[in-house]
Amino acid sequence: MMILPAIDLRNGRCVRLTQGRKTAVRVYSDDPVRMARQFQRDGARMLHVVDLDAAFSERDSPSHRVLRDLVRAVEIPIQFGGGIRTRKDATEVIELGVTRIVIGTMAIESPEVLTKMLRQFASEQIAIGIDARNGRVATRGWETQEQVEALDLARKFKGLGAERIVYTDIERDGALAGPNIEQTCAIGALGLKVTASGGVSSLEDLRRLKLASPCGIDSVIIGKALYERRFTLKEALHISRVG
Repeated sequence: MMILPAIDLRNGRCVRLTQGRKTAVRVYSDDPVRMARQFQRDGARMLHVVDLDAAFSERDSPSHRVLRDLVRAVEIPIQFGGGIRTRKDATEVIELGVTRIVIGTMAIESPEVLTKMLRQFASEQIAIGIDARNGRVATRGWETQEQVEALDLARKFKGLGAERIVYTDIERDGALAGPNIEQTCAIGALGLKVTASGGVSSLEDLRRLKLASPCGIDSVIIGKALYERRFTLKEALHISRVG
């Protein structure tokens, strides 16, 4: 199971939100590049980076510049999401050097564009972000509640040719409440690769996720637990290798 440390960018700083609320923000570092380099030194094989400003449809933020700096600063791959709403956005980010993009709102609002992108890019370059609150999907920085169930949407995306889902339980994200393994597994059971996101608070959570890997969970994003020093990245990586 791959461990992806999270770097969420807000006004160019490394932050964490609680349950996706932009008013519930805590700044952990004014230097995301230093944070990324530390994660790399500690053994991370991929980073998960999110532009929260773009996700909230806020323009003229320094986060896109920071993303460019991150790509140049580390040698490990970067998975990036937040505000990718067009094929042009996707192409620009990939040309910047990002290994994999996570598409959320655009995939839901414009499935025909998603279909074209799935044909344009290699399958490993695209993940679909499904963010859910009480099982129902939320979009546009989690500020718009949709009426579609996460499982139904995952099934639809699989039919379009998607291979990987990044599933986030919004109620647990940043809350250190434990991951929603049942729902994450249900998505994986459709025959999709799944990256679990939201709620990891302990090494025991990681052990439970690893035990659930046969259902399709092959990776997990960890944010607040690392920043709050609930455990170290090295300890998490050890769990991912040996259990």
